[in-house]
Amino acid sequence: MNYQEIIDEIYEEIKSTDDIGNVASIIPELAQIDPDQFGVHLTTVDNREFGIGEWGTKFSIQSISKVFALSQAYKLVGDQIWKRVDVEPSGSPFNSLVQLETNNGTPRNPFMNAGAMVVCDILITQLKDPVERFLSFIREIALNSGINYSKKIAKSEKSVGYRNIALCNYLKSFGNIDNEPDQVLDFYFNIYSIEMSCQELSNAFIYLANDDFRTSENRQVLTMSQAKRVNAIMQTCGFYDESGEFAFRVGLPGKSGVGGGIIAIHPDKYCIAVWSPKLNEKGNSYRGMRFLELFTTKTESSIF
Repeated sequence: MNYQEIIDEIYEEIKSTDDIGNVASIIPELAQIDPDQFGVHLTTVDNREFGIGEWGTKFSIQSISKVFALSQAYKLVGDQIWKRVDVEPSGSPFNSLVQLETNNGTPRNPFMNAGAMVVCDILITQLKDPVERFLSFIREIALNSGINYSKKIAKSEKSVGYRNIALCNYLKSFGNIDNEPDQVLDFYFNIYSIEMSCQELSNAFIYLANDDFRTSENRQVLTMSQAKRVNAIMQTCGFYDESGEFAFRVGLPGKSGVGGGIIAIHPDKYCIAVWSPKLNEKGNSYRGMRFLELFTTKTESSIF
């Protein structure tokens, strides 16, 4: 299949139409980025790469990092993780407090903010230097030592993180946070600040696409059973209360971030990353969602 031709065609089609939405102004640092940037990069399981636009420009991956955190924690503690966080779609905003009350402090899934905080708490308990070890984990699976945190974005996140602070303390009140909330929150804001390009993202996520769930250097990240479950949670929960819409229109496991990035995975075929900062009303990239819908339609590559 001529992926480059298809990517080029869809890219030009979308560039010629209105880009509806707004950047994530709730986070001051993200509000400063150029809203017109648009990049796409695809990596196949046999190591072919295709890109267009700003595919090499780094951006804040935000909630996409939750997949890396879940993978690392799952690798460390195995199925014990599911005693503290559920695997059900939320049908609610990613920062919902209401569901914690309803579910007695157990987050509905690891991609809601509360669920990601529980995952961060697990990593803090398991790792001697969680901030450094998490970054090393991403660098290892991406085969790229140039990936890093953004101190400016982490500081910006913390400056307006009142609801996340409330969520973490609420989890602590239910006994579902073992460490001090301030420590969990500092780690949480750091993992959100990771900056990567579309190329780096599509390369890094290959471990969830390869049929043996290994990196391109043959390092197994998760077992087959674990990778299947991570992909399943991405399919059902990766876009919060727009997850059903993404499954309906795109038909791939994926994860979005309010920085405008989306990663999508076709097991046994490819990973594709799209970045466009303007978000729809659900907090997902408007152009990214549209691009991936057209891409899976034209390539006939949905998992369904």
